[in-house]
Amino acid sequence: MSECLFCQIVNGEVRAKLLYEDDLVVAFDIPKDQTWRQAPLHFPVVPKEHLPSAREADARHEPALGRMVTVAARVARQMGVEPTGYRLVSNTGDDAGQTVFHLHLHCLGGRKLGPEG
Repeated sequence: MSECLFCQIVNGEVRAKLLYEDDLVVAFDIPKDQTWRQAPLHFPVVPKEHLPSAREADARHEPALGRMVTVAARVARQMGVEPTGYRLVSNTGDDAGQTVFHLHLHCLGGRKLGPEG
């Protein structure tokens, strides 16, 4: 079993409510009882290939990175927050607040967001 939580979700070793899955990326819900949930709508989109952060990304990762954005938009639309807006954010490194070292794009919405989220 991988030590990376997001790899465990991608591989089906840890259960998660999948919102989207294809050959490159997975989007999954964060349960409402999780203390690190930042908004009424909060889901990460992650590449299936383990990539610690944006620092390690290169041209071969472009298909998955682009797909992360389009999937976030698709799921946000399906969840009904597209008309009022949502935020996409990715933290890179300790100083940015990255806590899971598998590149991921957070989609936050469902309420008016302030400068800090």
